[in-house]
Amino acid sequence: MDTATLERFEANRDRLASLAYRLLGSAADAEDAVQDAFLRWQDADRDHIDVPEAWLTKIVTNLSIDRLRSAKVRRERAVGDWMPEPLLDGDPMLGPAETFEQRESVSLAVLTLLEQLSPVERAVYVLREAFSHSHKEIAAILDITESASHQHLHRARQRIAAEYPATGRHDTIDRDTTRRVVEAFLDAAASGSTDRLVALLTDDATAVTDGFGLSEKLMHYSVPERFAAAARAAFKPTPAKRELAGGSPALHAGLVNGAPAMLAVIDDRVVGAVVFEVEGEKVSHVRGMASPGRLTRLTEVWQRHEHDAPLIADW
Repeated sequence: MDTATLERFEANRDRLASLAYRLLGSAADAEDAVQDAFLRWQDADRDHIDVPEAWLTKIVTNLSIDRLRSAKVRRERAVGDWMPEPLLDGDPMLGPAETFEQRESVSLAVLTLLEQLSPVERAVYVLREAFSHSHKEIAAILDITESASHQHLHRARQRIAAEYPATGRHDTIDRDTTRRVVEAFLDAAASGSTDRLVALLTDDATAVTDGFGLSEKLMHYSVPERFAAAARAAFKPTPAKRELAGGSPALHAGLVNGAPAMLAVIDDRVVGAVVFEVEGEKVSHVRGMASPGRLTRLTEVWQRHEHDAPLIADW
């Protein structure tokens, strides 16, 4: 492969990875899909590819759909131990992010809801909402009719709107808001008062965690009081928790998939992330992740950037 051909692919790599991440909800799987596309690009008769960008988009989209349809992936996601892989602000995989729809399509909330769609519905939604492809282009990418593309998009939008109403959504969260949300949660947790934590939550707040990465299945909390009690206990530092984490972490505020997050960091390695969905001035949903496999990409990006001082230097 000559240099120009390689550069043509590399110029598309970030866009292709962003597409695959939205389709798969996993940075690791997205990277695999892009690498498979690169191998096909190497072997392709490129003299007969009129528009390389369109060809690569079609390849990555269909590789991702094939993975979503695979029996192995269906089993993994059916047993209740799957949630989207979090990405740190500044990760190119979060792009494009010029419009509200593009930013929303990469939120953990929407990535979770996309699991309810069929692979083709998911692809149509992502190609249209995040990448602004026309229905004619989507039809060519997916080998469907334009009418089918319209129908798939309508069903996808209906399902997402039903589960994730526009009321209370934030377009962008700035750094000050992020720090304020995380500080308030930490202060309430440290107070030892369940009532203080409950006061930060909406009446229908929910939460899901991977149990410090130790649980085979995700732990779900559908009652604010139960989650607040669990969070109060979880955020109380103990020698056993420090041993489990591998040391005494610093706690930072950050943005993860566009939402406020608390990041636990030891030796420049992210060992835990708690991501908050905010509705108005309150927290409506919390996701807690500590499984190393979920935090690999987040740590890689963390190590490439400068950060504000920690909220707590030695937890």
